[in-house]
Amino acid sequence: MRIAAFALAALLASFGALAQDFPSRPIRIVVPNPPGGTVELIARSIAPALEALGQPVVVELKPGGNSVIGLDAVARAAPDGHTLVMATTAMVTAPLVLKLPYDGMNAFVPVAGVASTPNVFVVHPSLPASTIGQLVALSKAQPLNCASSQPASAINLAAERFKLQSHAPLNLIPYQGGVLAVQATVAGQTQVAFAPLSDAAPHIASGRLRAIAVTSLERHGAWRDVPTLAESGYPGFQALQWFGVAAPAGTPKAVVDKLSAAIVRAVESPELRARFAALGIQAMPMGADRFAAHLRSETANLAEVVRVTGIKGE
Repeated sequence: MRIAAFALAALLASFGALAQDFPSRPIRIVVPNPPGGTVELIARSIAPALEALGQPVVVELKPGGNSVIGLDAVARAAPDGHTLVMATTAMVTAPLVLKLPYDGMNAFVPVAGVASTPNVFVVHPSLPASTIGQLVALSKAQPLNCASSQPASAINLAAERFKLQSHAPLNLIPYQGGVLAVQATVAGQTQVAFAPLSDAAPHIASGRLRAIAVTSLERHGAWRDVPTLAESGYPGFQALQWFGVAAPAGTPKAVVDKLSAAIVRAVESPELRARFAALGIQAMPMGADRFAAHLRSETANLAEVVRVTGIKGE
């Protein structure tokens, strides 16, 4: 009994020493999304909080494969806390619809929740639609091209769910992320875009796009004049894009806790909250345990959306 207690005390002491020595080299945050989007912006926003731990932070973009390329790179990395990934809804949807080179959610350990943003329907100013009802009516008269994200992504799943409920024959055109989808609509290549509000916000503010509905249950921040889908005839419709941080499975808990505390502290700061709000992003500070529970809940919710829509990955 005394030997077991001694072993446990030694183990706890070694974990404490490990956390004290961490980080011992630069920390890498992998962004599995295209450049210029919300995920990169959030990664760079939390980087200073991790640099405060005593080592430089490198934000590395590894887009492609519906985020699988970047996620796989982190899943294969040494589980020592020096390689992290920006976790998004793609982390949850990929195991539901794709054949993966890594062990799905089991390949990662949640570190912290950071932020969320609703999706938004935006239209090119030339399209005579100012409400979601008008958009649906126009699409039924003549199918409209709607820029969205890759098949089986969380954005695409939400758009397909809306099509199923509204019977709107929108032709979803896949782009590699919300930024490119929004840019396509600004350029007039598509009439409609369905993308994260944070990606569309600058173009809504400049008048290059018109926002007609958001997918949060309540009107959002600085865009209080934009109604929700829930109040536009689709009760209960909610589809948020969320962002957090994860590490390779096997990363010591003491290291995860140290990373988590630094990130949550930064996200709870008034300065970062204000910066996020101006961009259509809502702070979502969650420690490792709460973020793990969030991931479990999202997995159950999105599995149901996959079942209802019948979406399959490519």
